[in-house]
Amino acid sequence: MPGMGALWTRYSEAIRWISLGIGAFAAVSAVAFLAWRMFRHQPDADELERRRRDMLHGKGKIGDGEIVDVDGTVILYSYSVGGVEYTVGQDASTIETLLPEDRMRMVGPASVRFDPKNPPNSIVVCEQWSGLRLRPVSAPIK
Repeated sequence: MPGMGALWTRYSEAIRWISLGIGAFAAVSAVAFLAWRMFRHQPDADELERRRRDMLHGKGKIGDGEIVDVDGTVILYSYSVGGVEYTVGQDASTIETLLPEDRMRMVGPASVRFDPKNPPNSIVVCEQWSGLRLRPVSAPIK
């Protein structure tokens, strides 16, 4: 019959192997996590903006607003949510083909899609939707 010393030696040997296994698993997991963080695909700014527009198109509420100014592809507009007035700009350079050639036709009333949980997060135009209410083209005066 083995003595208590031999039993403790066997248990301590098992504990040592279990500890070694846990430590090796933690080290491999940490290295794998760091490698994943280093080599994963990072979306660029245009992709993040497209995802934001898609999210607002899918979950955003629609309200009335007014386009105040258009400078190139930047649309400056204002709207009110819950008594708070917001004036924001949307850079539409990636969806420029959806804008009219005469940008000043956009100035005036428009529909705005905004995030109900974060009202300053809003758009007036995206790939699937447009809140633009274009003014008619005026005939030249003769």
